[in-house]
Amino acid sequence: MTEVLDSLELAVDRIVARIPGTLHVATPLGLGKPHRLLNALYGRIQRDPARRLHIYTALSLDPPVAGRSDLQRRFLAPFLSRQFGDDFPRLDWVRAQRRDALPDNIAIEEFYLQGGALLRSRQAQRHYASLNYTHVARTLAARGVSCIVQKVAVDAGGTRLSLSSNTDLTLDTIDALAVAGHPRPLLVAEIDPELPWLGGTAAVDAGFFDIIVAPPAPYPKLFALPRQAVGDADHAIGLYASALVRDGGTLQLGIGALADAICHALALRHTDNAAYRRVLQALDPGIEAHPAVLASGGLGPFAIGLYGCSEMVNEGFRRLVQCGVVRRRVVDKLPLQQRLDDGSASELDRELQARDGQFLHGGFYLGSAEFYDWLRTLDDDTRHGIGMRRISELNMLPLGDEALARVQRRDARFFNSCMMATALGAAVSDGLADGEVVSGVGGQYDFVSMAHALPDARSTLLLRATRETGGAAQSNLRWNYGHTTIPRHLRDIYISEYGIADVRGLADEDCVVAMTAICDARFSGGLLAEAKQHRKLRGDFAPPASWARNTPARLREALAPFRRDGTLPDYPLGSDFTDVEQRLAKALGWLQANTSNRWRLLRTVAAALVTRGADDREALERMALSAPASSGERLSTRLLAYALAQTRTA
Repeated sequence: MTEVLDSLELAVDRIVARIPGTLHVATPLGLGKPHRLLNALYGRIQRDPARRLHIYTALSLDPPVAGRSDLQRRFLAPFLSRQFGDDFPRLDWVRAQRRDALPDNIAIEEFYLQGGALLRSRQAQRHYASLNYTHVARTLAARGVSCIVQKVAVDAGGTRLSLSSNTDLTLDTIDALAVAGHPRPLLVAEIDPELPWLGGTAAVDAGFFDIIVAPPAPYPKLFALPRQAVGDADHAIGLYASALVRDGGTLQLGIGALADAICHALALRHTDNAAYRRVLQALDPGIEAHPAVLASGGLGPFAIGLYGCSEMVNEGFRRLVQCGVVRRRVVDKLPLQQRLDDGSASELDRELQARDGQFLHGGFYLGSAEFYDWLRTLDDDTRHGIGMRRISELNMLPLGDEALARVQRRDARFFNSCMMATALGAAVSDGLADGEVVSGVGGQYDFVSMAHALPDARSTLLLRATRETGGAAQSNLRWNYGHTTIPRHLRDIYISEYGIADVRGLADEDCVVAMTAICDARFSGGLLAEAKQHRKLRGDFAPPASWARNTPARLREALAPFRRDGTLPDYPLGSDFTDVEQRLAKALGWLQANTSNRWRLLRTVAAALVTRGADDREALERMALSAPASSGERLSTRLLAYALAQTRTA
């Protein structure tokens, strides 16, 4: 019988009493973690060296700290307080991992880390599990998980619960444990009234859980991802990617500024097609005749619409649903879906599609506070059109339903980002050459592999052509690298801000040429020299003159009119920053880049001291620098005013 409690400590009492020996606890990635309950369990075991706790999870979300420099702290501290609340319960184990201070009787094993957050943690790096998302459930079964702890939403009547943000692994793990001959794990739910309710396959009876905890108010805010600014390179990548999407097809997206840029471009393509074509023409006058666009995409509005099938439902899907891009409803009956697709559907079939069909499937969601508000206030038709599913139904062609999935996922386009790519078509997305893990494989390999399994699907990996390290630009297109996430034999499409490289099935020489064509011009010569040295390119190959146009200056010039007129805004999906904070964020980013080494620091300080900066009283007041009282504050004020002036005219 389900036990309902109102005390976190009492729930921990029940967990430790009902599970003898080592506690093997699984808890969802991201938003589905009940931080307060997990902290209570962590604290109990930390104080009892006789017991052991092993937590299996991923993406333990932790708000950023206020920054290292004085200017960063002045900007971030008020923002973080507003964004997350002063009472946000940080996970105790993450704070301990950062110091390598987990107690000996507690281990945390994650298959996906918050990007770059735990690179310096020996404990996190040692216990990282490199897994495809679809293999996690079977791994948890092999570990003998004895308890699953999850945050849930509750319906108005209090009799039904929703797995809401995380349907991804809970049900798959329970099934995998049963197949492995293990007993059903102890299922513990914490009700969070802030969590949006989603029904369908996400909804379960209260009796599904063994223990339900309903802590009293106040309730901390949900973890809301601050939306990132979208720069010139990001917008260019998003525009190229949008041209590869076929009307009536299927869409999967990752997370971050590149995904936001794709969604903005798709929305622009549908709602203002003339403006969309003008931007693309400025970016690449030959885009309409590009072989990959002709073979796989299109530039017109979406007459049929797209079906979203993505492990993660993110901010961009909200925009695409709202503007009518994502609206193609699929049904879970193969004959009916086939009739809908081949044009033989009857009026009754159309009625069934409208009644039962869904246009967006996801395994977990994560986004901004505005995104969560949207989920809470969906109208009935839109809510019914969104279905949260198991990861085994999303990231692979599900056993038993493969034929249905193939029909539903027609013209699938899988968009994911990577950190680097090689000239021979391998991708580096999760780790470094020395073995250190930045994030994790997640579902990327699953989607790349599925793109090769579906006859009309394409996998597209997105990357910025360069990054800046120590004040110097470095190419993200390498000849070779000591670690890869996606092997070269699964190469498909790559996009940088300089174009599209369709490398599926190409011979190595042709792949090298296609990849170098989307490289920054400063580094293409070195890449070609490596290829020739290693016998992958004929010695007399000469790059076309057009490659010399692959520069940040030329890209900035091409997009400048559309940046100025608002066609390509800094925050296309909305911002968590106020208007003045958006100005400050751009100025502080410029300042960080221009003080990244000693020479740049001295040059910038000197310029700030002799140049009149922007008279932005509102910005100075927001940074508590309108009346600087010390020499340090006066220097910070001059630097900030100078940076505001530089970014205002940029």
